[in-house]
Amino acid sequence: MLFDTHVHLNDDAFNEDLEAVIERAKENDVTRMAVVGFNEETIKRALELAQTYDFIYLIVGWHPTDAITFTEEKLEWLRELATHPKVVALGEMGLDYHWDTSPKEIQFEVFRQQIRLAKEVKLPIIIHNREATEDVVRILQEEKADEVGGIMHCFGETLEVMETCLAMNFYISFGGTVTFKNAKLPKIAAEAVPLNRILVETDAPYLAPHPNRGKRNEPSYVKLVAEKVAELKEMKYEEIAYHTTENANKLFGLH
Repeated sequence: MLFDTHVHLNDDAFNEDLEAVIERAKENDVTRMAVVGFNEETIKRALELAQTYDFIYLIVGWHPTDAITFTEEKLEWLRELATHPKVVALGEMGLDYHWDTSPKEIQFEVFRQQIRLAKEVKLPIIIHNREATEDVVRILQEEKADEVGGIMHCFGETLEVMETCLAMNFYISFGGTVTFKNAKLPKIAAEAVPLNRILVETDAPYLAPHPNRGKRNEPSYVKLVAEKVAELKEMKYEEIAYHTTENANKLFGLH
């Protein structure tokens, strides 16, 4: 059993063959998925998917690249959505300094607002961090995000950063990058992360793992991620599948 803890099945890339994609996922041991909605359009589509498929769960939030479109009304909408029985976390939220689409100060404020909401509704948070590690960690610490914890999505930072995140009650999630030949940090982190804090994901349709790098990613490929993590940790694939799924179910409050 595998749990793809971060997938964008609500992306247009899956419009033509969604059913086939889901079937391939099932054939490759994927029994549960968390679909991420990160702005108005993607949240609405994620809601439809979660209501259609019993094995699909919801993560809702506001992406830092869309922070400039966040309003008080959107915050209230997220507060309402948090009561939906399929919503298991808030996110993906955080900071993104790669794409210059929202000023840093606005990203900071939207990030803080969502952490505070998560603490209010008692849901874990999913962190998007791109070229902003120092500020992401600082804000998580200042807002006492350890009270809810969550996931460091698509992790690729140093062991020092990982230890800081573990101390704040976060799980460390690995995606396709852990299979890339030139990606050293994800591999080092995967070797070192404790078994009770490790997760796997695809971030599909983005970041397809080797040997499919450069192609459309899909949830069935999470098996390639789990197999690579097992190799790095010198464990059996079945053991990694078991631990990552148990961890996801525990974090998301599923049984």
